[in-house]
Amino acid sequence: MKLERHSKIVELIGRYEIETQEELAEYLNKAGFSVTQATVSRDIRELKLTKVQSESGKQRYVVLKNQGSFSDKYIRILREGYLSMDMAQNILVIKTVSGMAMAVAAALDALHFHEIVGCIAGDDTIMCAVRSIDDTIVVMDKLKKLIAG
Repeated sequence: MKLERHSKIVELIGRYEIETQEELAEYLNKAGFSVTQATVSRDIRELKLTKVQSESGKQRYVVLKNQGSFSDKYIRILREGYLSMDMAQNILVIKTVSGMAMAVAAALDALHFHEIVGCIAGDDTIMCAVRSIDDTIVVMDKLKKLIAG
């Protein structure tokens, strides 16, 4: 449950300009997670979120990319959510645990594989547009290595 909540937090702060713990708690509660402000506070500490000024001038929570644990968090999300993958030419289709596709797609995007042009996620399936067939094979190998540890 905690991993799913952390995945949802990463997804939410990537999608919305969330300024306060209360606002984050409200989004989480709407998404079906019953949380208190204290839980959100702990999650923010564990995820090592910080606030930055957004383009609109508001403060918002973000995960800093230069933190060593940043990639580790996303790799953990990949490992926990991943079920299988297959390719169709330059399209990579990834199956995930139900409800985890968006978090896994966000993790893939955050890892910035130059071969991946973009990802579209449903509930349990992700479609990644990859630059070429050869790049699709490269991405599959990278993901296998990340997931295997």
